[in-house]
Amino acid sequence: MGSIGPWQIVLIIAVLLLLFGGKKIPELMRGMGKGMKEFKDATKEDSDPKDNLKD
Repeated sequence: MGSIGPWQIVLIIAVLLLLFGGKKIPELMRGMGKGMKEFKDATKEDSDPKDNLKD
């Protein structure tokens, strides 16, 4: 009951297409990718100084 099936994915994609249009979705995905990359880089940088303090 908790899993997402193929029809739910199709419905989500259809709603996204209706809301944002076909041209806007690649821009949104690109922005999300950049945001995730920056977040990962920031968390990696935060862990580095803690390791240096132990030395």
